[in-house]
Amino acid sequence: MIRSDHCKPYSQSQARHPSRTRSLLPLSVHVLLLALVLTLVVSGCVAPASAPYPQDTPVILHPQDQKMKTIGMIGGISWVSSAEYYRMMNHMVQDEYGEQNSAHILLYSIEFGEFSKQERLADEGDWEGLTMIMVDAAERLERGGADCIIICSNTMHSTIPAIEAAVDIPIISIIDETGKRVQEKNITTVGLLGTKKTMSAEFYKERLREEFGLVVLVPDMADQEIVNNVIFDELCVDYINPASKEEYKRIISNLIDEGAEGIILGCTEIPLLIRQEDVDVPIFDTTRIHAEAAVRYALNHTPA
Repeated sequence: MIRSDHCKPYSQSQARHPSRTRSLLPLSVHVLLLALVLTLVVSGCVAPASAPYPQDTPVILHPQDQKMKTIGMIGGISWVSSAEYYRMMNHMVQDEYGEQNSAHILLYSIEFGEFSKQERLADEGDWEGLTMIMVDAAERLERGGADCIIICSNTMHSTIPAIEAAVDIPIISIIDETGKRVQEKNITTVGLLGTKKTMSAEFYKERLREEFGLVVLVPDMADQEIVNNVIFDELCVDYINPASKEEYKRIISNLIDEGAEGIILGCTEIPLLIRQEDVDVPIFDTTRIHAEAAVRYALNHTPA
């Protein structure tokens, strides 16, 4: 606070120095100023300097809110499916608790421009750089207070080993949750659609084979290119093309002819294009399966 003689109360010392008293404002002005300050304090526009808002004041929460874990989302890959995750998880919590309740969520949204250019190249992309971005995102979420992490992309689950080495909170795997769901249906052979990386690399298929005993079928290379291009050029920019839907249905039909008893929609954008009514065998919507697993963990229904 800046102090001067003008702020001191009138006293005998001031009486001995008339030059000081001449600079004082009239009493009526002081009264008006004091009334204005008190009005602002009472209305909440300003806080009194002598009584700052306590930093440790407890926040009043709904009883259920206090028991809910915070879900950390690595999103933006793409933002279209991240929005679906956010919508689904909040609806699930609302269904559980009712009223205006919603999920505890921290979202780190990756800028998808250059990232997508590398991701769509599959094994020819800069996966060291992509992995560094994913690890950084996970560390930010952990520092922000997330209790678990979900990677809102099937393809980027290929970076889980590096992320697990960098953070201490659990990562809920979209591959494992989908594998469990397939097993529940007593299905042993599945078709897999996803980005070129997801369909051609081993990280996804190998996990399904080794942990869940599944036979995994993928489209031929020409159809993989079609599936990949539709994901990056259309679905990731929120464009639903009816012609692409027909191409996907043709590709799925081929997988069924090869023996697929179910189809894993192994890209979080594909459920925007393909629905159960489009396919004659069970489909596995990995976005919904993953969101459900995250909410179960957040509500303490299952361990991660």
